[in-house]
Amino acid sequence: MTETAPPTTCITDFDPIAGADPEAPVCATAGALELLREIKERHGEVMFHQSGGCCDGSSPMCYPKGEFPLGSSDVKLGEVDGTDVYISGPQYEAWKHTQLILDVVPGRGGMFSLDNGTERRFLVRSRILSNS
Repeated sequence: MTETAPPTTCITDFDPIAGADPEAPVCATAGALELLREIKERHGEVMFHQSGGCCDGSSPMCYPKGEFPLGSSDVKLGEVDGTDVYISGPQYEAWKHTQLILDVVPGRGGMFSLDNGTERRFLVRSRILSNS
């Protein structure tokens, strides 16, 4: 018997997420919101951090709220479903003209990210903001 993979959301540079502020610095797809809610049910309040590092650091990492030490150059982009989303200062400088779109795809999450073990992982996509 072949298992059916969960549906993958695809975002383009041209289409804002339905219902999201098209000029917000961060938003999420329905699939990402669903996974986020599942994680919050199991772990309580969480936060996201997007760094520019290699390996796991290039993916958005989901941690229990307050358990990831923020640096002085980290920037809070906003909130997704009441969850704080931060980005490292150097990454912010590179991406400040884009909307970061939190999405979810099949696969394993980062080693320390709370999406690990769900067989889905968070992924960041982006689109150019028109007000940049």
